[in-house]
Amino acid sequence: MTSARDIDVAVAGGGLVGAAIAYGLARCGKRVTLFDEGDVAFRAARGNFGLVWVQSKGDGMPEYAAWTRRSSDLWLELAPMLKDETGIDVGHSRPGGVHVCLDEAELDERRDFMRRLHNQTGGAFNYEILDRTGVAGMLPDIGPEVVGGSYCPLDGHASPLHLLRALMAALQKRGGRYLPKHRIATISARSGGGFRIEAAGRTFEASRIVLAAGHGNTDLASLLGLIAPVKPLRGQIMVTERTGRFLDMPTTTVRQTVEGSVLLGDSHEDVGFDDGTRPDIMQEIARRAVRVFPRLAGLRIVRAWGALRVMSPDGFPIYEESGDCTGAFLATCHSGVTLAGAHALALAPHIAAGKLPAEFAAFGSARLSRPVVA
Repeated sequence: MTSARDIDVAVAGGGLVGAAIAYGLARCGKRVTLFDEGDVAFRAARGNFGLVWVQSKGDGMPEYAAWTRRSSDLWLELAPMLKDETGIDVGHSRPGGVHVCLDEAELDERRDFMRRLHNQTGGAFNYEILDRTGVAGMLPDIGPEVVGGSYCPLDGHASPLHLLRALMAALQKRGGRYLPKHRIATISARSGGGFRIEAAGRTFEASRIVLAAGHGNTDLASLLGLIAPVKPLRGQIMVTERTGRFLDMPTTTVRQTVEGSVLLGDSHEDVGFDDGTRPDIMQEIARRAVRVFPRLAGLRIVRAWGALRVMSPDGFPIYEESGDCTGAFLATCHSGVTLAGAHALALAPHIAAGKLPAEFAAFGSARLSRPVVA
């Protein structure tokens, strides 16, 4: 048995969700150890599009819409905080964002969707439905097929890879430990409180534990009286060669990075644990991108990849503390970039205090067993 120094909170999962929570816990003065399977994991951070997005989140769950808005605001603190602590610029900006529509049917559907979301949240966020002239005023390079779109001033974007690097660096600078190649094999509750963790042939003991292991949460949660019924949903992304700056404002399917390359994406494929690519899907992504921004037709694609989102049955996050094992928490979602601000600066302090407040009840797994009202 290999012992370890005392761990206040163990965090399972070294992706964006786990890293943000671990960093937030370290900021609260907790001794944190982050257990990570390593780069062999289905790490969503590798394939994240990088949006910090508000305008499409929360249809059917106003609490999630509010949580997303809160995270967008907290990003204004998180990004400069990480740069001050690590020197790493995560490339965050919040110029607002546009969802582009290519025909009147799309625009009508978007108008109805945004109106419904606005009404569900009691008008808690601002948005505009734009005609072609309005979109062109924000995105001058749009093509002739663009008829309009929706705009929200709370939207923005950041670099997922720089964010993950900065969170890891900041965690370790604050005394947290990062253990790569330490996939947790089993967890058991100790009779006197706390948890015994087996990973990479070693045994660790921790007072609390947070499950933030993405697809790995399903098996780990069952050990602690929690439920994480998540499944993979693949998204494919392509990136172009670098080009002159033309797009400072992100859109749902096209955004330009701070380095000048352009990301194209937004596929949703139920293919199990296959993180590969398909030429027909890539062709459709590219075709739509060129219809929106014709100048993209002259750029070369330099890389393409697939990545797996972590999806609950209703698409919303699950945040929960175990009723059977005091000190065990679950955090799972598919919006690791958007929610990084909230995870680090709002959720982590509650876990550090040892209890989730009543406002998190809406995110519990019990909602998934309730009958759907037609």
